[in-house]
Amino acid sequence: MVAAVRRVVTGHRDGRAVVVIDGDAPNMREREHGTGATQLWRTFATPADNAGAADPVTGDVPLAPPPGGSVFRIVEFAPESAISRGPGGGTLARALGAHEPEGAALRHPGSHRTDSVDYAVVVSGEIDLWLDDPEDDVHLTAGDVVIQRGTNHAWVNRGTEPCRIAFVLIDAKPAV
Repeated sequence: MVAAVRRVVTGHRDGRAVVVIDGDAPNMREREHGTGATQLWRTFATPADNAGAADPVTGDVPLAPPPGGSVFRIVEFAPESAISRGPGGGTLARALGAHEPEGAALRHPGSHRTDSVDYAVVVSGEIDLWLDDPEDDVHLTAGDVVIQRGTNHAWVNRGTEPCRIAFVLIDAKPAV
């Protein structure tokens, strides 16, 4: 079971800074034995509008940010040994609308890319970042940071514990 994430959102009321939301983030999607994503916030333009009162992560939130916008989420990756993959290897990323690489770039059923700049911080656990060539793969542990720039990749947890990563995705022009 993917752990809940407490979300505190500030705003304005009568010209004063206040807490407008405090509680578990309501939009959590679990898939495949403990792998899941919790949507925390998204914006629809840059600069963002801080005056709105509606929660922007209710309903369906695609993987990629909206044009000119951003998405903030936490993803918990279950160990590979706990995930059963059927034909086609359906993954959370593709379920949320990521591009599926073709040919050699499809090294793992979770391989995908988005047209975004992604800031990723490993919060807990460890995970491997797989790219197109095994020579470029990187092992990451808690505290490591990845800046993903529209590249084909997969997140592969070969450990025995879940790995939790905080992601901020910002809309970008396609790299290729």
